[in-house]
Amino acid sequence: MNRRGPGTAGGRQRDRGTVAMFTTIFALFIIVLAGLLVDGGLAIHARQRAADIAEQGARAAADEVDLNYLRQTGKARITNAPVACLRAERLVATYHEVTGQAKCQIEGEQTARVIVQIKVRLQLLSIVPGFGDFTMTSAASAHPQEGI
Repeated sequence: MNRRGPGTAGGRQRDRGTVAMFTTIFALFIIVLAGLLVDGGLAIHARQRAADIAEQGARAAADEVDLNYLRQTGKARITNAPVACLRAERLVATYHEVTGQAKCQIEGEQTARVIVQIKVRLQLLSIVPGFGDFTMTSAASAHPQEGI
């Protein structure tokens, strides 16, 4: 008596194609995992780079100190907000990664705040629907130092 049934050679008919399906699913999983690693690393790097550039811009703005006021009072203040922000924006513009223009504001003649945006272009995950390029934003503040 043959219990295997017609057309089956030892039950192999039911298993046909399972390795191909497993390989396809596993390959997709590996591609997504590699995409998360590569593109996640790009996003982390972009955030750190935006923070570095914003810090440099804020320091450039904070360097615009009123020297006469400093000599008279011993306290540092940012003398001319438009000039300080122009200085920061020019410095930030020299970095090719930055998208758009940096935003700068002087708060209370003591603090320069600069906001920078960097566009992240995905390498692997861009092939997956719903994943596209995005922007990382970072801000930094600086103030003039006294007594150095």
